[in-house]
Amino acid sequence: MENLDLIISLTQQMSLYLVLAYLLTKTPVLRPMVDLAVHLPHKLMLYMAFSLLCIMGTYFGEATHGAIANTRAIGAILSGLLGGPVVGTLVGLTGGLHRYSLGGFTDVACAISTTAEGLLAGLMHQRLVRKGNLDRLFDPRRVALTALTAETVQMLIILAVARPFDEALALVKVIALPMMLVNSLGAALFMSMIRDQRAIAEKLSSVHSAKALKIAERTVGVLVNGFNQETTAKVARIIFEETKVSAVAITDREKLLAFIGTGADHHIPGTPISSKMTLEAIATNQVVFADGVERPYRCSLSDHCQLGSSLIVPLRSENEVIGTIKLYETKKRLFLSLNQTLGEGIARLLSNQILTGRYLEQKSLLTQAELKLLHAQVNPHFLFNALNTLAAITRRSPEQARELIQHLAAFLRGNLKRGTGEITLAEELEHIQAYLTIEQARFGDRLQVSIQVPDALRHCRLPTFTLQPLVENAIKHGTSTLLEPGKIEIGARQEQETLALWVSDNAGAYEAKSSSDGLGMNIVDRRIKNEYGEQYGVQVHCEPQVRTEIEVRLPKRELA
Repeated sequence: MENLDLIISLTQQMSLYLVLAYLLTKTPVLRPMVDLAVHLPHKLMLYMAFSLLCIMGTYFGEATHGAIANTRAIGAILSGLLGGPVVGTLVGLTGGLHRYSLGGFTDVACAISTTAEGLLAGLMHQRLVRKGNLDRLFDPRRVALTALTAETVQMLIILAVARPFDEALALVKVIALPMMLVNSLGAALFMSMIRDQRAIAEKLSSVHSAKALKIAERTVGVLVNGFNQETTAKVARIIFEETKVSAVAITDREKLLAFIGTGADHHIPGTPISSKMTLEAIATNQVVFADGVERPYRCSLSDHCQLGSSLIVPLRSENEVIGTIKLYETKKRLFLSLNQTLGEGIARLLSNQILTGRYLEQKSLLTQAELKLLHAQVNPHFLFNALNTLAAITRRSPEQARELIQHLAAFLRGNLKRGTGEITLAEELEHIQAYLTIEQARFGDRLQVSIQVPDALRHCRLPTFTLQPLVENAIKHGTSTLLEPGKIEIGARQEQETLALWVSDNAGAYEAKSSSDGLGMNIVDRRIKNEYGEQYGVQVHCEPQVRTEIEVRLPKRELA
C-alpha cells in the first residue's frame, strides 16, 4: 500500500515535469535540446535548465523513512543524454550537492548516485554519437531503459554507502519500485516531447528547403536576361505559385515591375512606388515586416485593398539596392514565419541571379568588344597588303588577280557575317583558306601551307576567330621574317573528349610579351577560358630559331 501511495505521489511530480517540458519547448532552451548541445552557450543553457529540474525534483519529493523519494534523476539523466558526459556530470553533481545540503542518512549516497546517473547517461550519449546513431538518443524506449539502469545503480549506491544498512535496505524496499518506474516513464515521456518537436522542426525545414529548391529550379536563368518587367513578371508568378501567399510584387528603385495576386486590379506594373515601407526598405537596405498586428499595414493605393500584412526585402546587386521583393497576405490570413524566412531566402537567391545576369552581360559585351578589336586589328593591315599584292599581279596576270579579288571578297564577307557565336571547324578552315590564298600570292614560293585536319573532326564546333588570328601571327611575326621559305602547318587531333588544334611555323621567333603583337592570341585564349573553363585555352611551344607551335585546346563538340 505504501508503494502505491508513493507511486501516485511521484506520478504527480512527474506530471509537473511534463508541464515544464511543454513550456520549455516554447522557449529558446528547446534549440540545444533538439539539435544536441555542441556549443558552449547551448551547454550552459542545458546545465541551468536541468539543474533547476533536479533541484525541483528534490524539493517536490515525498519524505519517507528518513529520506526523500524524488524525481531528481529525470533532470540528470536527460542532461547527460542531450548534453554529453560533462553536462550530465555537472547537472548530477549540482543536484547531488543540493540534496547533500538537506542532510539525512542518505545525503552522501544521493549526492554520489545523482552524479553517477548524469555521468552514465552522458556516456550513453557519447557512445551513440561515436557510432553515428544520433536518432537513437531520442528513442523513448532507450531513454526509459537508460533511466531504469541509472535508478538501479542509485539503489545499489544507497545500499553500499548509506548507514545504518538496515535502514538503507528498508528504504530501498519502499522507494525502489516507485522511483524506477516513475523516473523511467517520466524521462521517456519528456524525451518523447523533445522528439516530437524535433520532428516538427525537421518537417518545417524540409518544406522550406523543398520550396526554396523548387523556386530556385524554376527561376534559374530567368533574370540572366535582365531585371525588367518581362523577366520579373515570370519570377513573381513562380514565387506566387510556390509560396501560396496572397500576392507577390517586385520593384526596382523607382517603380513597380511586377504584381501577381490579390490587389492586382490597382497595383499596376509600371507605376511609381507609392508605399512608404518600400521606400524605407530601399533607403535603409533593411527588411521591413508589417504583420498587420504589431505594425499595421495599409495599402497606399486603395482603401478597399484586401491586403493586410507585408514582407518587403531589398534586392541587392553587389552593395547596391536595386529593388525589392514583396510578399503579401490578406487581412483574413496570418503571415506565417515560414514564409517570412522563405521570403528573405528568395531575395538572396534573386539577388545572386541578378548579379550573375549582369556579369554575363558584361562578359558578353567584353567578348563583342574584343571581337571588334580583332576585326580592327586584322582587316586594315591585311587589306593594305592584299591591295598591294593585287596591284602588282593585275598587270602580269589579270586572271589570277580576278581570282584573288574573289578570295578577298569571300574573306571580307565572312568577316562581316561572323558574330560572337560558334561555327564548325570546316567553316573556320574555309575562311582561313581564303586568307592564305591571298598571302601565298603575296609571298609566292616563300610561303608553304599544309593543312592536316581529319574529316571526322571538321564538324566540331569552335568559337569564331579561333584559328585565323593564330595563322596571321604565324605569318606576320614568323615566316615573313625568314629569308628561306616559310612553312605553316595547321592541324587537329582528338584527345579523348578534347579537341586539340595547332598552328605551327618554322621560324621559332615567338617571344612572350604583352604588346599588341600578341593581342589576337590573348583574346582567343581568354574567350576559350571564359567559355569552357581554365583547363582549356592557348598554349605556346617554341624552339627558338627552329619552330613555334600554338596549340588550342577546347572541348570536343560536334554540330547538332
